[in-house]
Amino acid sequence: MKFLLPLFLIIFLIGNSFEVKSATHPAKCNLQFSRLATSWDEGIPLGNGMLGALIWQKDDYLRFSLDRADLWDLRPMENLSKPEFNFKWVQQQVKENNYKVVQNMFDVPYDALPAPSKIPGAALEFDTKSLGEVSQVTLTTGNGVCETKWKNGARLLTFVQADKSVGWFRFERVSKDLIPMLIPPLYRKKETSNAEGPVSGQDLQRLGYEQGAVVRENNKLVYKQKGWNGFEYEVAVMWRFAGSTLTGAWTITSNHTPESDAPKASNLVSEQLTNSNFDSALLAHSLWWKNFWSKSFISLPDSVLQKQWVLEQYKFGSAARADAPPISLQAVWTADNGKLPPWKGDFHHDLNTQLSYWPAYSANHLDLEEGYLNWLWKYRESFKKYTKTYFGTSGMNVPGVTTLKGEPMGGWIQYSFGPTVGCWLSQHFYLHWIYSKDEKFLREKAYPWISDVATYLDEISVKDENGLRKLPISASPEIHDNSIKAWFTQTTNYDLGFIRWTFEKAAELADELGKKEEAAKWQSILKEWPTFSLDDQGGMAFAPGHPYVESHRHFSHLTAWHPLGIIDWSNGEKEQAIIKSTLDNLEKRGPDWWCGYSWSWLGNLYARAFMGDKAAEALKIFSENFCLPNSFHVNGEQHDKGYSKMKYRPFTLEGNFAFAAGVQEMLIQSHTGVIHIFPAIPSKWKEVSFSTLRTSGAFLISAIQKGGSVEKVEIISEQGGVCKLKNPFATNTYKIKYSWKGSLKTDHEIITIVFPKDGRAILTKQAK
Repeated sequence: MKFLLPLFLIIFLIGNSFEVKSATHPAKCNLQFSRLATSWDEGIPLGNGMLGALIWQKDDYLRFSLDRADLWDLRPMENLSKPEFNFKWVQQQVKENNYKVVQNMFDVPYDALPAPSKIPGAALEFDTKSLGEVSQVTLTTGNGVCETKWKNGARLLTFVQADKSVGWFRFERVSKDLIPMLIPPLYRKKETSNAEGPVSGQDLQRLGYEQGAVVRENNKLVYKQKGWNGFEYEVAVMWRFAGSTLTGAWTITSNHTPESDAPKASNLVSEQLTNSNFDSALLAHSLWWKNFWSKSFISLPDSVLQKQWVLEQYKFGSAARADAPPISLQAVWTADNGKLPPWKGDFHHDLNTQLSYWPAYSANHLDLEEGYLNWLWKYRESFKKYTKTYFGTSGMNVPGVTTLKGEPMGGWIQYSFGPTVGCWLSQHFYLHWIYSKDEKFLREKAYPWISDVATYLDEISVKDENGLRKLPISASPEIHDNSIKAWFTQTTNYDLGFIRWTFEKAAELADELGKKEEAAKWQSILKEWPTFSLDDQGGMAFAPGHPYVESHRHFSHLTAWHPLGIIDWSNGEKEQAIIKSTLDNLEKRGPDWWCGYSWSWLGNLYARAFMGDKAAEALKIFSENFCLPNSFHVNGEQHDKGYSKMKYRPFTLEGNFAFAAGVQEMLIQSHTGVIHIFPAIPSKWKEVSFSTLRTSGAFLISAIQKGGSVEKVEIISEQGGVCKLKNPFATNTYKIKYSWKGSLKTDHEIITIVFPKDGRAILTKQAK
């Protein structure tokens, strides 16, 4: 029912821009310790998307663990060139209950062979025994600088330059005896570790490399390492003294770099110390981080969630770039323990890469998220070849576990060759479009990608006895692990969610582009797929006849709800009942076999159900129990408080970034096309604010709540268009300022404003 706005609603033009400022600065959420960490995975993380470093202490030496995102052994998995590399062959073995041969063909080689794999770079070490005891170690999140102080007055400042492929260090008040040592990984040694496997990591010497040499050239050290099939990388460090100050630069280069004429590491460090200096590099670096933090910020009354969110944003800014590979399992912080990284540091697309980019959209970091999409697009033809070879169709699917260059690696094939991997990746193309409203991206990338995946799904599907479509065999990560039971004869909710989403969005985008016939085709196919299966209590099941009956780490049966939003609270009482029952069952089964990322994901689920208290609780459990002191997520519970029976500690990043997304879902939601301000904050949060969080439709929103009620909301429209905002004020008494001659209408508590491009509006609570 439409109604008239109050007469005292004031609408007028604003001459000057308004910006909501958050009260909390990232510097208030620094990492600070009284000593250096003594294990690599607790080191201070520095990075710029391509280069990374961890600052810690190994034995009596201060150590920089150095890494580069494209250091990879890319030898192919030979078993994937055999005739058995075929989806129909797998179906036949499942039908004949002969699954051991499938496991031996695809699962065992991934576990047993050392490569393909991400590999470490090298390390810098400094003999700091003469400096005595450390007094303080600080990571300043505001500018990505690590400072170490000693009680004798010595100090180290170090950073990985945000805008160049170089790392810097400066020691103050030290003697000329303190010079760097360049320590290569041990590819040749007398003994190997007994504890080997995809989680603990295989010994580096299994790669079979000849050990590279470190050569000193005056005040420069250069390490060159040859890998498999002509791969080479080079690490260099150069330094100079001025009085009692030691300044140096380091870098890593590899011949995986596309530019054939790119300078080697040795030349790069010489160039840096000749043409630049520490202070100018630090200034450029700090300006990059200032711009990064200006993109968005939040201020929460919960110090645990506030600090963890800042640290996740910091890590995202350190791990993502438009021109770097996507965030892999450990990004630019590969294990420095003489082994290959957990799960080979690869790209897992059955959850890990997807969750890592969840926070990019609403946090307004589309520029960094582009690296993910650029990489996927770059290897699109390889993915089509894989689809034709393995699935026997045209169109496109993507391997669920890939190398740096998008090639399949095998593993548990229900997921590493999963039939709907390309669909989940499609969502990121869609999200980039809907959050940017970049019509060129829609036309040239988003729709072509999604329509390719829809074409593959159309061809791979078969009809059941009722005339409805289904997959020949289906799976739900990682239910029943890699056993034959992990294959379902009916389409799982996981696969069905992504299939229905793909056809729905293919139709939506085709319609947006005026491709009416294609839109009708996708809509027609969508109608041929079944609805989701529910359990006896009305909650989401894995598949027909397969309810969620025991604790499991991967909430794969819930993807239609989150992140896809096909099932949503906003769709009315029927779906609200499904969501309530599903959450009740999750709580009933408990977290025995959850990982850290399960708790992060749960926080997102609660937020989507507008359960702010439970969302905050789940995210706090993640932060306090599944992260190391440096904020790294390590999958297992670390403090025996009963939040999981998983007690191991392999470091991966997806749980970290899913946490950040969960916090943002508490503060703003727009997946339905209607913007909700503070939709899922705890009841006790009275003072909370955020600045320039991004929503669908390319709107930038800032908001302040004081004393438990919303005081002010600012909306900036990048592209222009209709903005629908659920009225965030306690009453319909508010005033609006426009940067143009604006107008609005309010219907059923939805405030609708038609924005011009770059238009700005401020909504303010009206005093009683």
